[in-house]
Formats: sequence, C-alpha cells, structure tokens
Amino acid sequence: MATYIVFTLESTQDQAELDIYRSKVRETFKGHPVKILAAYGPQQVLEGDAPEGVVIMEFPSAAEARAWYDSPEYQEAARRRFNGGQYRAVLVEGV
Repeated sequence: MATYIVFTLESTQDQAELDIYRSKVRETFKGHPVKILAAYGPQQVLEGDAPEGVVIMEFPSAAEARAWYDSPEYQEAARRRFNGGQYRAVLVEGV
C-alpha cells in the first residue's frame, strides 16, 4: 500500500544548516523507491497557519518508507535538518 512521508517546515532556525541538508538529502534516495510529489511549492492555506514549506514523498509501503527514513545515510543528513529548523514529519499510509 502506498505510504507517504510529509515534512512540514514550521520555522527556520539556521538557514546554513538547512542548505547543507538540502545539498545532501538527494544522495540518500539512491536505492530507495521514493517519488517526490511536492517540495516547497506554492501553497494555498485553507485552514490554520501557513508553514514555511511542505514536502510530500511517496513510497510503495510503510516498510520501504521507514527503510529510507531510518537509514544511516538519511539520519546523518537529517541532523542538519534538526539543527536548521522546526519540522513536523508524519508517515501516513494510503487507502
């Protein structure tokens, strides 16, 4: 069943750290069946406060999503994201 990881950037804390993260994250996709559906595109806020940015990624299954997210390669890059901004990350299975 398709599974999605949704990253929501609530606020930037250190732009330099986020720039490093963004320069490293694509390499972490190698060997993982990921499809980027949205990445920091224009938003139309329908309810609540607008986030700074949204990324939506699709994987064939929750196991494959977790395999990428939990991989040493991604976790190394993610440290830069943790230092650079306040994010929410949610894994949600499709229907």
